[in-house]
Amino acid sequence: MTKLAICPGSFDPVTNGHLDIIERASKVFDHVIVAVFHNESKAPLFTVEERMKLLSEATEHIENVSVDSHDGLLMDYAREKEAQAIVRGLRAISDFEYELQITSMNRKLNEDVETFFVMTNNKYSFLSSSMVKEVAKYDANVSDLVPLCVEQALKNKFE
Repeated sequence: MTKLAICPGSFDPVTNGHLDIIERASKVFDHVIVAVFHNESKAPLFTVEERMKLLSEATEHIENVSVDSHDGLLMDYAREKEAQAIVRGLRAISDFEYELQITSMNRKLNEDVETFFVMTNNKYSFLSSSMVKEVAKYDANVSDLVPLCVEQALKNKFE
């Protein structure tokens, strides 16, 4: 049986911190679906289609990773894809508190899917998509924070 994991997020945009988690998950699971979800509480800079394209380009070097999107509940999507696991990255204690609430609800909705938390690499512990967008808006150098395709897409958005 193939061990399938879903790495969900809004990925607006994907950062090197996200890629670190995705790459590490790809070494543990047979297949990882990076799923772009629309977060109603956020006003995205990139459309879902643009985020999927950027993720596809940024992960094209990882053979067992695919990119998809979903507009509903994560646990419904996991059931649909017959996934065994959800992979979430943690940067700090504050992330854990938030993720614990989500994981508890997800477990109530579908107890057959396990959630695995992966601690981010220390060099990305401060990094968030929001922060990247904020500094890119003022034309700051983000080349060491995001893949090249994202750096260019940010430049295009803010021109």
